[in-house]
Amino acid sequence: MAEIRVEELSIEFPLYHLGARSLKKRLLAATPLRLRTDDANRVVVAALRDLSFAIGHGERVALIGHNGAGKTTLLRTLAGVYEPVAGRLSVRGEIGSLIDPQAGMDPVATGRENIMLRGLYRGMSEAESLRLAQEVAEFAGLAEFLDVPVRTYSSGMAVRLSFAMATAMEPEVLLMDEWLSAGDAEFLARAEARLGQLVRDAEILVMASHNMEIVRHWCTRAIRLEAGRIVADGPVEEVLAG
Repeated sequence: MAEIRVEELSIEFPLYHLGARSLKKRLLAATPLRLRTDDANRVVVAALRDLSFAIGHGERVALIGHNGAGKTTLLRTLAGVYEPVAGRLSVRGEIGSLIDPQAGMDPVATGRENIMLRGLYRGMSEAESLRLAQEVAEFAGLAEFLDVPVRTYSSGMAVRLSFAMATAMEPEVLLMDEWLSAGDAEFLARAEARLGQLVRDAEILVMASHNMEIVRHWCTRAIRLEAGRIVADGPVEEVLAG
């Protein structure tokens, strides 16, 4: 059964090229809440600070807050992209990430080659990767363009390929950074239906969004972040009203 547990979790990013003491002092004085010096005397940004929460089977959780609050950083931490500097993180269940669908795409390789590589990365056999390529090709509707380098694609074609690749999965824990909003009208209609089914089938959804209509429609719980800390956690309407 899928589950996420976070205990006193913190994420920090060092700021390099700040050798001058006077510059360090000015920065630390201007933003004392999120900047500090670490044991190596580097200035670090406290991106997430002392987060604790648990998400269980069947929960649909929205991460909300202003730009820079820490929503995407938290999603990437749950996905295993960032390693905590303190605290504990446990994620039980297969993770599917729609944080940046185009991440890891090789622009020199063809669309088909990118699909095959993604399948092999997931641990699929060659036969399974070939079936994945056929499924993605049909959904993306790229026809002969599937066998030309991705760097020649228009932005719309790249979105269609990356979305089709990212959603050709059945994750237990689905992580999303905003709802899909790119592509032509015909593709968007198909993508909305596919994305909706993906969300319904997942055991846990964690989605960062600024769109409160989307939050109200898909989520039952909201976590509000401010300056890397949790300031509210509860039913969506209660958190939005607070």
